[in-house]
Amino acid sequence: MNLLITNIDKTIESAEGRATMKDKEKFAGFKQEVIEENEKKYGNEIREKYGDQTVDRSNQKVLNMSQEQYDEVTRLSNEVMEVLQKAFKTGDPGSPLAQQAADLHRQWLSYFWDGYTKEAHLGVTQMYVDDQRFTAYYDQEQPGTAEFLRDAVKIYTEF
Repeated sequence: MNLLITNIDKTIESAEGRATMKDKEKFAGFKQEVIEENEKKYGNEIREKYGDQTVDRSNQKVLNMSQEQYDEVTRLSNEVMEVLQKAFKTGDPGSPLAQQAADLHRQWLSYFWDGYTKEAHLGVTQMYVDDQRFTAYYDQEQPGTAEFLRDAVKIYTEF
């Protein structure tokens, strides 16, 4: 919270021409803001489900990201959706394109998780199907995409 307040103060000073704010400082404040927004929306729920330590470690991974890493996460997120939409049109979750989407999704998750497990990967995609908030996100272009991703990950993880 103190970092966010400091960042806001520096932003105001910068806007008023009283100080110059470095990009690194702006980025640190931005990452903190992302975490705070996520905590506000999902904090209690994810902490109850995964535990404080797991959530705190994930938040720390975000705070420790460089601008380049954050840009890569953003690129991966977009690529997952692009490849997933193309793969969905094939109707085959075992297709090379669907498996590419599952692998990209694994890469994206790895930026937030301490360690990857096949069980957790499949579990999170099952949550995308079970939780209407995630289903709405994945199904925004085409209904059934969340289930398709889950099925692709099921094959990807060999369950």
